[in-house]
Amino acid sequence: MPTTSFSSETANSQRYDKLTITLHWATALIVIFLFASSQIWEQLERGTPWRKGLQSLHISFGIMLAVIIITRLIWRGAAGKRLPAASSSVWMHRIAKLTHWALYLLLIGQVTLGFLFRWAQGEPFMFFGLFPIPDVFGVDPMLRRTFGMLHFYTAWTIIILAGLHACAALFHHYVLRDGTLRRMIPPAK
Repeated sequence: MPTTSFSSETANSQRYDKLTITLHWATALIVIFLFASSQIWEQLERGTPWRKGLQSLHISFGIMLAVIIITRLIWRGAAGKRLPAASSSVWMHRIAKLTHWALYLLLIGQVTLGFLFRWAQGEPFMFFGLFPIPDVFGVDPMLRRTFGMLHFYTAWTIIILAGLHACAALFHHYVLRDGTLRRMIPPAK
């Protein structure tokens, strides 16, 4: 069991850049909110202001998540800081990469399904009440249930995989002590 301890200078050189860290944690917080909000409104009576308000926030944060994911992918491809694997294990590194790309694909799929589901419902949706998101595809209302079901199961898949991702980060931090988690935490002032 490695017990590598980093000096603050080494740790800072092994951190991701500020934008990558910000986008990572913004994604995590929004995903948690989106999942929790959907679970909460299912307990509320249909048509109530609380339920509609929570759904409206869910939609707005879903749109925000779409923008963040696109930004993350552009940043990752263009200028994001690349770090060598923190773990010396090749298979751990491969599983981590596979998990990251699976999460990206699931998030892209989830946002797409959310848009398609809302368009299939035939109801307008707004970004924090500022502007509507028009149905540019003319989605068939008959697909509403299919998109809703896929959106539901994809959400659970994301939560499970993200939970495993978080557990792996904690395992690296507390058991392997290899600095993996520290790389994605903003440096202390």
